[in-house]
Amino acid sequence: MIRRDDTLRPDKHKSSESIKAVAIYEVVKGVGALLGACALWLWHADIDNWLTRATDSWRQNFGHFLAPQIESSVRIAQQASKNWPLFLLLIFAYASLRFIEAYGLWQDKTWAYWFGVVGYGIFIPIELYYLIASPFDWFKLGILITNIIIIIVVYRNMKRKGLL
Repeated sequence: MIRRDDTLRPDKHKSSESIKAVAIYEVVKGVGALLGACALWLWHADIDNWLTRATDSWRQNFGHFLAPQIESSVRIAQQASKNWPLFLLLIFAYASLRFIEAYGLWQDKTWAYWFGVVGYGIFIPIELYYLIASPFDWFKLGILITNIIIIIVVYRNMKRKGLL
């Protein structure tokens, strides 16, 4: 009996390396969210003092690099400290979604591809608006480009798998 060499043809039931990279990116985002949750849990009672020290340290080491993002994060953290149990719940929900999507992509699940395209695609118009409406920001541009690349990667893999 003649066997075909499966290494010569693409496997429609195996995640590509690019999809695995997106899955790893999702895990990194989930871990980052959990680290933020830990910080909120540990320092919610003294968040203003901690944020002051952290931003002073950032400015000493990095100057004004990412200053708008740091200021925005500080405002969010201050708001979160006022209702920290709710924010912890939201952070855990966000991290859970990231981990579920990462698992689905790594396991080559159809629902994860759709989840990724819709999840990233829905923010593109918002990111474009803020990039145009507010002063230019390299960080925002980087996020937009990253999200577009991820959509392209997932879309191409969806086409390869015959999902489109």
